Amino acid sequence: MPVVATNTAANSALRFLNNNSAQAAGSVGKLASGSRIVKASDDAAGLAIGTRLMADVTALTQAGINASQGASVVQVADGGLGRVGDVLQRMKALAAQSLSGVPTDTERGFIDAEYQQLALEITDIAGTTRFNGASLLDGGVAASTTANYFVGTDVSDTISVTFSALAGSVAGFTAALLGITSSVASAGAASNSMIAIDRAIDLVSEARATAGALISRFEFRGQQIATSLENIDAAKSAIMDVDLAAEQSKLVSSQVLVQAAVSAVSQANQIPQSLLRVLQ
Repeated sequence: MPVVATNTAANSALRFLNNNSAQAAGSVGKLASGSRIVKASDDAAGLAIGTRLMADVTALTQAGINASQGASVVQVADGGLGRVGDVLQRMKALAAQSLSGVPTDTERGFIDAEYQQLALEITDIAGTTRFNGASLLDGGVAASTTANYFVGTDVSDTISVTFSALAGSVAGFTAALLGITSSVASAGAASNSMIAIDRAIDLVSEARATAGALISRFEFRGQQIATSLENIDAAKSAIMDVDLAAEQSKLVSSQVLVQAAVSAVSQANQIPQSLLRVLQ
């Protein structure tokens, strides 16, 4: 039974008050942060898993950006190749015109003048097709360097692109590398140029097909990353996010218990006074 020296009832009520206050404070922290795990002791295993999932979300978010950038780079190269292809078609038409028996030597000279300018234009296109300052089609250092785009959560999740290897048999798409630096000033030269142009058109078509496949791969990878992000976010939410309705209910319950415990402590503290009055 309680005595004046040691008020066990008050001690017990105070213990429950502290416990209920801690539970109420914990619920307030969870509701304020939106997280079910405010401190490691709330759920050590859940915290470890959730932290790893958050790291995956961070990596995948950047991987999605990388995939989009990779597709953009290849699209720039494909746009340049498309322009090269258009110029080659015009050069083929000029070669065919020179092959005809109609033009005179003087007229073939005029045709060849345009042909030579178009060859220079192809070289200019190859040199000015750039992304972030790097030329993609001229066969230079940037074009021959393999770029690895990180598109996942593991170091092996990469897509490699080497622009000088888009068409396997040529290192770049300048007029010299395509082999179209001859002339159409005579029927014989035009015949040789026609063969060279056809080969160049095939090379550009091959390169554009490779570029298209790479763009498609980047786009599908971007879609896969978006799906993974959605699923991982859902898993992280299930582990880390607080159930607002349930936690609010717990908070109300804890607050009621705190009020009851405060009342109990107050009443327990009056017991020794009652005993003293009896002794008096």
